[in-house]
Amino acid sequence: MAESQDYRSLPGASNQAEPSTDDDCDSDSKQSQTYRERRREAHTAAEQKRRDAIKKGYDTLQELVPTCTQTDASGHKVSKAVVLQKSIDFIQHLSKQKKGQENDLTSLRKEVVALQIMRANYEQLVRAHQRAPQIPDNLVPDEVKFQVFQVFMDSLFQSFNQQVSMNNFAELSGCVFSWIEEQCKPGDLQDLMFAILRNNGKGEDPLPPRDPIDPAYQRM
Repeated sequence: MAESQDYRSLPGASNQAEPSTDDDCDSDSKQSQTYRERRREAHTAAEQKRRDAIKKGYDTLQELVPTCTQTDASGHKVSKAVVLQKSIDFIQHLSKQKKGQENDLTSLRKEVVALQIMRANYEQLVRAHQRAPQIPDNLVPDEVKFQVFQVFMDSLFQSFNQQVSMNNFAELSGCVFSWIEEQCKPGDLQDLMFAILRNNGKGEDPLPPRDPIDPAYQRM
């Protein structure tokens, strides 16, 4: 016990313990400084990566958008706000163009369906004509045939004139197929022809009264 106390009371004992404490503090300070530096470097690298990604995105937009150039008319570099606005305008243009193409595609599909219906009707008429007995042409004078044909076409033109719009080609295309589907059904055409032939066979005037023709459809 006395030896321990004598050891602590020696002049060199306390001087040997103090350097160890200072070394520990220096080591902790260096480690803390190194940790802060690593965090700062990591933050700087992440920020640089984010800026590079943003710059790459703007460069890609300028390459993809036709109206987006690197410089404006005065030779100055285009700002990011201008790049974004031109990109928005271009996207809206593409969206409008896509909608117009979808409408055109819908119209074309309707026309295809109408043509398919017309083809089926014509094929049905051809088959019916092939099954019908052949009548010598010399039994009906050409004047009578022309008269029957004239009445038949005049009757169709009345409904055509009332239902088909001539304001522009788009309306004409849309209305004419609807008119064909409604007025040119094989059964309706047969009934019309039978009525004309019955009136002609009875000696009556086969020409029915007609509405006045719109002057826009009359030829000069």
